[in-house]
Amino acid sequence: MVPVVIDWDALKLAAVTAAENSYAPYSKLHVGAAALTASGDIVTGVNVENASYGLTFCAEVSLVGALVTQGSGRPIAVMVTDGDGNPLTPCGRCRQVLIEMGGPELAINETHTAAELLPDAFLPDDLPGAD
Repeated sequence: MVPVVIDWDALKLAAVTAAENSYAPYSKLHVGAAALTASGDIVTGVNVENASYGLTFCAEVSLVGALVTQGSGRPIAVMVTDGDGNPLTPCGRCRQVLIEMGGPELAINETHTAAELLPDAFLPDDLPGAD
C-alpha cells in the first residue's frame, strides 16, 4: 500500500470551513475537525452545543460519527481548529475517542500522535476477551 501524503493545509481549510456550520450559541467558540483517511478522503465534524452543557459534543466526536456513518474507515490524520484556523488540542474525552478510531499512530494537528496526547490509553485490547 502506498502511504498517503498528509496535506495539512487542506485539512486545516476543511476544519475551518466546517467550523462555519458549528452550533455554538453559548461559548461562541466555533470548532471544526477534519480527518484524512487512508483512502484519501477528508471527512469533517463540528461542535454542537446544548443548553444542558453535558449534552454538548465536541467537533471530534461529530467527526468520528461522520467517519462511521459514511463508512470512511480509520483516520490517519486529524486537524482541529477554531473558526479562525487556530489549532485546538483535543480534550481528554476526544483524545480517547480519536485514539480508538485512529490508533496510537494517528497524527493530530501536525504536531502530535494520539499516543503522545494520551499515553497509556485504554484501548480495545485492554478489554477482557479482546482478540
